[in-house]
Amino acid sequence: MQFFSHDGFDLAFLDRQPASGQGDPVIMIHGFASSHYVNWVSPGWFKTLNDAGYRAIAFDNRGHGSSSKSYDEADYTPAKMASDAAALLDHLGIELAHVMGYSMGARIAAFLALSDPHKVATLVFGGLGIGMIDGVGDWDPIAAALLADDPTATTHPRGRSFRAFADQTRSDRRALAACIATSRELLSEQDLARIAQPTLVAVGTTDDIGGSPDELAALMPNARAFHIQGRDHMLAVGDKTFKQRVLEFYAEYPL
Repeated sequence: MQFFSHDGFDLAFLDRQPASGQGDPVIMIHGFASSHYVNWVSPGWFKTLNDAGYRAIAFDNRGHGSSSKSYDEADYTPAKMASDAAALLDHLGIELAHVMGYSMGARIAAFLALSDPHKVATLVFGGLGIGMIDGVGDWDPIAAALLADDPTATTHPRGRSFRAFADQTRSDRRALAACIATSRELLSEQDLARIAQPTLVAVGTTDDIGGSPDELAALMPNARAFHIQGRDHMLAVGDKTFKQRVLEFYAEYPL
């Protein structure tokens, strides 16, 4: 792991070139309560991209993983989190990259495409479809579950699931509770219509969080949908067919 500083945070990142040498860069932005390792290393994305000749880059979002934490909700807007990704590209001297995000990371990727379009060659929105605009359900019980002293007292199914995930990843639950309060900022249809980069929207067919990939793709001028068969929100990220579709997508748009 390496670190760089931005906006008062020390942010951890991993940067791996393919064995063949210089490859087109892909920066990956993980989901809520996850980390670069849980979303991208453990499910095999670094190996998949490196083996295909791409430079794989991922970082721990502020408040997550090995990056520094804040308990101030104002620090976790998608715009501020997108600025971390832009700062990492600047830190690495990368002018243009493929950008892939999963769940919360997909939302951050969309904000990055709006704030710094010149840095974004293509987009992959994983685990988040029309929920980017309509919202992804009631997440207030998740914050309550994260802050509960006794995890067994949580009865809300999604709250219980994310509390278990946060405990499994040994996350700072106070930081996550602050993050979830402000990181769900919605985009409008007009915002999505402004994102002109080639975009792949991929959501699991049994995902009850992300919403329809077709509906989101239809709002964008250069997007297409991919259904990750038989996968829910937690399992879709490592799916083999998802990886293969992303590689096919990138092959269409070399940098």
